[in-house]
Amino acid sequence: MELVNKLHVDDFELINPGAQVSSKQQYLGAVASGELTYRVWEPDTQIAVRFYGHSAIIRYRSRAVVIIQGEQVPFRGAWHTDLYEKRGDQWQVVWSHATGIQ
Repeated sequence: MELVNKLHVDDFELINPGAQVSSKQQYLGAVASGELTYRVWEPDTQIAVRFYGHSAIIRYRSRAVVIIQGEQVPFRGAWHTDLYEKRGDQWQVVWSHATGIQ
């Protein structure tokens, strides 16, 4: 969790495939507490990256199995678009948006 915390800016926001918005504290808190568990997370091997100065946008597909509050979500795919910023010598994710693939 220490490494994951460093990879996310303090004002990070996630929009998950269910269209719910989570702050860094909410998202990482759910992972740390076990409320959200990734059983499987498989990113596609084709990842598109665009650089804009000290920012980068990445887009990729993934497939995942997650458990939310003890209930397993069926195996599904998602498109992801993430915005990273280079702060000092480290890249950190600022925003992450996932759209479920039916």
